[in-house]
Amino acid sequence: EYSAISCRAHSASITEYGGVGDGATLNTKAFQDAVNQLSRQYGSNGGAQLVVPAGRWLTGSFNLTNHFTLYLHRDAVLLASQDINEWPIIDPLPSYGRGRDAPGGRYISLIFGSNLTDVVVTGDNGTIDGQGALWWQQFHRKKLKHTRPYLIEIMHSDNIQISNLTLVNSPSWNIHPVYSSNIVVQGITIIAPVTSPNTDGINPDSCTNTRIEDCYIVSGDDCVAVKSGWDEYGIAYGMPTKQLIIRRLTCISPYSATIALGSEMSGGIQDVRAEDIVAINTESGIRIKTAVGRGGYVKDIYVRGMTLHTMKWVFKMNGDYGSHADNNYDPNALPVIQGINYRDIVAENVTMAARLEGISGDSFTGICISNVTIGMANKAKKVPWTCTDVEGITSNVTPPPCQLLADQGPQKMCDFPKESLPIGTTVFQKCSYSTMKYL
Repeated sequence: EYSAISCRAHSASITEYGGVGDGATLNTKAFQDAVNQLSRQYGSNGGAQLVVPAGRWLTGSFNLTNHFTLYLHRDAVLLASQDINEWPIIDPLPSYGRGRDAPGGRYISLIFGSNLTDVVVTGDNGTIDGQGALWWQQFHRKKLKHTRPYLIEIMHSDNIQISNLTLVNSPSWNIHPVYSSNIVVQGITIIAPVTSPNTDGINPDSCTNTRIEDCYIVSGDDCVAVKSGWDEYGIAYGMPTKQLIIRRLTCISPYSATIALGSEMSGGIQDVRAEDIVAINTESGIRIKTAVGRGGYVKDIYVRGMTLHTMKWVFKMNGDYGSHADNNYDPNALPVIQGINYRDIVAENVTMAARLEGISGDSFTGICISNVTIGMANKAKKVPWTCTDVEGITSNVTPPPCQLLADQGPQKMCDFPKESLPIGTTVFQKCSYSTMKYL
């Protein structure tokens, strides 16, 4: 049994479509044939699930379909093909205007879907192995003509579940829901070398009503990065990320953030609620990244209950992140950063409590930090807080914050919304598949 937003009336194994799980046979056609045939037969009649049994299943990219479940057995490993020809080029995201690694198009993700509804990618903790070393090498050698693929990308879709899987060695980002709504990402383990480039964990991008929970992420970039488009392209597309829950996340990322907001936030980010977060040996606890030219906003951000150990910074805000899509950004497009609430945080072995840098003439406002205890490392910076172009208040924070964040005495508690978001109460069904038939 497993939990899902929808159960399916019909089930089939990839072996019925010619799949061979020997780690050497290429199964791209088998996967795409299976999805297409199941869609035709059952798409409008109870939906279908495709079961991937134990084995090592080498495949290139394939597209999902509506009312569909992809289920990975605990001993199933999807191996991403190392033949670059197995990865078609698709258009850049309209809210980015170009690829992240190179101008122009991008390689399609390993598991991809667009304009879909009611899709589940799950398993009994089966594995998706991106075999990313080849791509990381090409990136470092500046040999890439297009942007690296992600492991799972779902675009323009609604009612999506990605759960109970282990993702390893992604070429770039791991999970990327974009221009989508009503998304649950749950029980995911993500592992990549901490030096691997841009192996972000989970990046909700211009999405509404998203829930990320019970995930364990070790990566070379931000464990969760909240995004909504890049400079003038993101401003023009105008689709924010809002109503986002992040809870029970464990992160290890020595060179990046536990949770990052931005830097591509030009469509706006609003109403993010993060709680019960653990990070170890990670660069920062929560980070806001933006720049002149981004426009957009980051507002109504609520974080409570973080436990952090061995950090460079607990809080970081950068108004000078740079990194522009091109030189056509509007220098008058200033981001609005306001209503940032952090509370109930304990950190140990910290190099610097906070580095908060707004934009001159565009201060980051409405910052509230309360009930925070930061134990400094033996080799900590002499000045634990640095603040420029920020405004706000603090209460019961150790070591004492900078003067721009005026101490309100011990009674003030920063906000965290009491009412729940719709996605926070999604009801799951108990689903099953016939084990005798496939395993």
